[in-house]
Amino acid sequence: MSGPGGVVPARRRGLADEVADRVRDAIFGGAYPPGAQLREVELSAALGVSRGPVREALLRLEREGLVRSEWHRGATVTTLSDEDVAELDSLRAALEQLAVRLVIATATDAELTAIDQVVERMERARDEHEMVGCDIDFHDAVYAASGHRRLNEAWQAIRSQVYLFLLTRIGVESEGYLTCVPAEHRQLSDALRARDRDTALDLFAAHRGEAFDVLIGRRRQPAKP
Repeated sequence: MSGPGGVVPARRRGLADEVADRVRDAIFGGAYPPGAQLREVELSAALGVSRGPVREALLRLEREGLVRSEWHRGATVTTLSDEDVAELDSLRAALEQLAVRLVIATATDAELTAIDQVVERMERARDEHEMVGCDIDFHDAVYAASGHRRLNEAWQAIRSQVYLFLLTRIGVESEGYLTCVPAEHRQLSDALRARDRDTALDLFAAHRGEAFDVLIGRRRQPAKP
């Protein structure tokens, strides 16, 4: 039934939102790796909710790019193809270049300090999954410091997929990850604070390129006999 002015009353989706948050956190925490099945019956039992909110939550996660649904398999955690990785990398590069330029031109000391504080958390991270979360938080802080609302919204649109990209990266190779990543981000943060645009752009590009090369390069290596 339509409300005033012919507008259909909105449905409350709080429960579906909460289920989506729980499932997303489980994916990011490594409980459901890429390719894992997400069965409505099991999720509804684990979360103590009916299948309706679970179904809505999975649709939301599918829109984020975290979940894929196929009629013969149901919902699974997205497995990124080489094409997915390349597209994410190129889009992230375009967004990040603008963000870096804006941060260097306009960021306040408080915003730069917020970026520094994420690096300090990275230096205390205890495992790879915690480090990936800090990595995403670092880029959240960079986009927030850009002061560009639509740019930040564009980042949020691919954020979950970039998170999945980084989880896939540590699944391919995690050796040295805990020691190298904080040092890389310290360099990024220092370049932003120094407002050294060219150095910052080069460092951000190298940082993206290293993850891309690990993921694509390792996948394309011939299997050992």
